Amino acid sequence: MRYFILIFFILFLSYTETFTQKYSNEFLAIGIGARARAMGNATVASTNSVMAGYWNPAALASLDNTGLQVGAMHTEQFAGVAKFDYLGVTLPLNAPNRRVGASLIRFGIDDIPNTLSLFEEDGTINYDNIVPFSAADYALLLSYGQKITTKKGNLLIGGNAKIIYRQIGPFATSWGFGIDAAALYYGKKWRFGLVVRDASNTFNSWSFSLSDQERATLSLTGNELPINSIEKTSPQITLGIAHPFSINENWDVLAELDIIGTTDGKRNTLVSADPVSADIAVGLEFDFKDRLFLRMGVNNFQRDNNFFSKDFLTVQPNIGVGLKLGQFQVDYAFTDVGEQRNQTYSHVISLLMDIRAR
Repeated sequence: MRYFILIFFILFLSYTETFTQKYSNEFLAIGIGARARAMGNATVASTNSVMAGYWNPAALASLDNTGLQVGAMHTEQFAGVAKFDYLGVTLPLNAPNRRVGASLIRFGIDDIPNTLSLFEEDGTINYDNIVPFSAADYALLLSYGQKITTKKGNLLIGGNAKIIYRQIGPFATSWGFGIDAAALYYGKKWRFGLVVRDASNTFNSWSFSLSDQERATLSLTGNELPINSIEKTSPQITLGIAHPFSINENWDVLAELDIIGTTDGKRNTLVSADPVSADIAVGLEFDFKDRLFLRMGVNNFQRDNNFFSKDFLTVQPNIGVGLKLGQFQVDYAFTDVGEQRNQTYSHVISLLMDIRAR
């Protein structure tokens, strides 16, 4: 097992040396909030809380009757190996129809054994040399949303300025900066959302710090030494279309379809091309008197194969519930965050709290 960990760590460092642009800062594509995760992340046009700072910052301006709102989420993924946490806050400005927010996100793996110094110079094994470290990604999103009233509906615009910090123990660190742009249109029956993530191209500057012994270990095992370099995150464009309607006096339903376009090369998605690939996400939310919520969604369409079939389409199902009690709301989602064949299901719990109403 210890040799597997050593090999895994060496391969990880070798990967970061190349800094391919595909899947860059992918931890920001996982999605926050149990509501969104239960709906298959189809929420760009219907997000309606502090978590809009992540999904569509323009939608922050739709929180007309909300004062200070706080949101939080925690989930453990891959059998508890990785932890994903979120904390957000939003409040209105003195100017009408304007709102700001801040979101802090962490995705990390802790207590990873560092086995690079496992062997002494004479070849003997010294387990006291094993020191645990963490590999974690952080993001701070500063959000702004503004409403512009028109004759036919409400147009909301906004964006994010984001700071990204990534760390691999004492060996590597990276700082990144980028901008997201967003818009949301509320018509009489339909809602249209548009988000361009990394509209500015987000750049991460990596620097590495390895001791002479660690460099020697990498060289002796035939691995290239990582060098300081720049990693670029290409834009991602998401278009969301949502439609709310009523079943009866107690039940309402909201349906949303999102189309996600990536620009970092060919991906295993529903539409796979180079340099642009596209995928879809579909979500439903059943609302009982604005107190109880039942949610479901599908996303992550991929083509797979096995010994009996050339190609077939797989899809990720998601379900969840929500409960609103006064100024508090708790949401839960049951979702598969890994490859469908591995069935790495996770429990996602998120909380919303209105601290001060207008």
